[in-house]
Amino acid sequence: MIKRVLTPLIVFFLSAPAAANDISLDIEGLSGALEDNVEAYISAIKPSEYSTSLRFQSRLTKEIQTALNALGYYNSTIDFVVSDQNDEITVNVKPGKPTLLTEVDIVIDGEARTDKDFSQVISESKLKLGKRLNHGDYDALKSTLRNLALQKGYFDGEYTASRLEVIPELNQARVKLHYDSGIRYQFGQSTITGSQIDEQKVQSLQPYQVGDDYQVAKVGEHNQNLSNTEWFSSVFVEPDLSQVDKGREIPMKVSLAPQVRNQFETGLGYSTDVGAKVQFKWKKPWFNEKGHSFNTSLDLSLPEQQVTASYKIPLDDVLKDYYVIQYGLKNVDRSDKQTLESNLSFERHWRLDSGWHRTAYIRYLLESYEFNDNGELGHFVLPGISYSRVVTRGGALPMGGNKHTIMFEVGEQNALSETSVFRFRGTSGWVSSIGNNHRGLLKLDIGANFATDPDKLSPSLRFYAGGDNSIRGYAYEDISPEDDSGNKTGGEYLATASVEYQYRITGNWWGATFFDIGDAFNDSPTWKRGAGVGIRWVSPVGPVKFDFARGLDADPQEWRVHFSLGPDL
Repeated sequence: MIKRVLTPLIVFFLSAPAAANDISLDIEGLSGALEDNVEAYISAIKPSEYSTSLRFQSRLTKEIQTALNALGYYNSTIDFVVSDQNDEITVNVKPGKPTLLTEVDIVIDGEARTDKDFSQVISESKLKLGKRLNHGDYDALKSTLRNLALQKGYFDGEYTASRLEVIPELNQARVKLHYDSGIRYQFGQSTITGSQIDEQKVQSLQPYQVGDDYQVAKVGEHNQNLSNTEWFSSVFVEPDLSQVDKGREIPMKVSLAPQVRNQFETGLGYSTDVGAKVQFKWKKPWFNEKGHSFNTSLDLSLPEQQVTASYKIPLDDVLKDYYVIQYGLKNVDRSDKQTLESNLSFERHWRLDSGWHRTAYIRYLLESYEFNDNGELGHFVLPGISYSRVVTRGGALPMGGNKHTIMFEVGEQNALSETSVFRFRGTSGWVSSIGNNHRGLLKLDIGANFATDPDKLSPSLRFYAGGDNSIRGYAYEDISPEDDSGNKTGGEYLATASVEYQYRITGNWWGATFFDIGDAFNDSPTWKRGAGVGIRWVSPVGPVKFDFARGLDADPQEWRVHFSLGPDL
């Protein structure tokens, strides 16, 4: 029953235009989908049009019948009862027997006749013999077949018969859908306009070959590939439908517009590890017609300053294979650590089909630092290889996913390194959720240096723990072996783990509780534990994290505040 009032039933109270009393409308005899559909139809009637007149009753009857017909009920009876005070209308509805499908004639002709996707759509349709008629099911199948044809390149497709016949007096309905797909078109030659990049490079981003069967998903992938290069300010790939009927291969039109040659960005940030931070970026998305690009960034905070510059050279498979020449200079000036680190690297990158990103490289590290009150200068030539992969589900705060990185490096004393060393570093993070309000996070970080003379390792090659993204409850890089003077020297090994539970408080605000454990050490670990609670806010610029943590093995134990901005993975 439909009642339009704010009671356990659904009721409307509407003001009659010519009376001071409210008029209520009750519709009885319906439930489930029938009730919902009638409710949707009569809700379109404006409150000012409600009355007890015969004209209004006739209009209401028409709306109710239309709503019932759509769901296969053509023999309904509708009776009205008007109260003595003319302030209430009760509509008694009997839907009657449903109209059943006695004939379902669906035929696909043309080359789509043997297409499994068309067969699957038909088999999954709700139009079945003996089932109740639903006009929405008929319209949905008709639209789905037409859209599927366009998606798969049957551009000549048309219905040779499309009828829905209803025999109300017999409560019967017949469906006839005959679709002739015609031929399936194939990808033809592409015409590229507006590109400032060498056509061969642009052509390599095409995920199909001439003669492949047309698929709209491949057209979307082509658009995405072109956009991901960052070479163009606008990208549009489409079939040239004017060439339909002029051969099986349909030409493709690729319309491009160059990206601006120079892009500048500035940013502000803060974390308790380094305090306030300012960042400047200068980017050249395309340096020449070969698609080379150049990036540089400057990061400034009171204890740390860093400048990096990289030059990217794409290969034949532009998005997956490329070289990078990179240089970085980093200065660290803290009370317990003063270093000037210079890195020059030559890298070869592969994006593998498995989703992993592989990088083989060789870097030259030159680092000036103070150790035991003496100035030192270390240099290393370190060839290495790394693998990384990120899979996430969700937006700024993923509700599922994982991130993994693994790196191996080797240095040889007889090949311009201070000491022979084999280095390993691996990090992993997992995010999982239950429903929309419960979220869990697990992170692991391990590293090792196997050096002939560990004392000759530069600070940037050693391991430290503690801080916003390590073991909370301890200061940044506070967990480390110490020399006789109490200076932090960094460890030969690293092992940390973090487990965190988050609960949505409201909207984009989350509460968190966590436990961290680990150590940076030389011989054997002395595990340091930290635990606490925090707040997460999913801001427009990314997740903001505020943690209140206690170092359970610190001396002295104290509560520390950790504040940072950035993703969990």
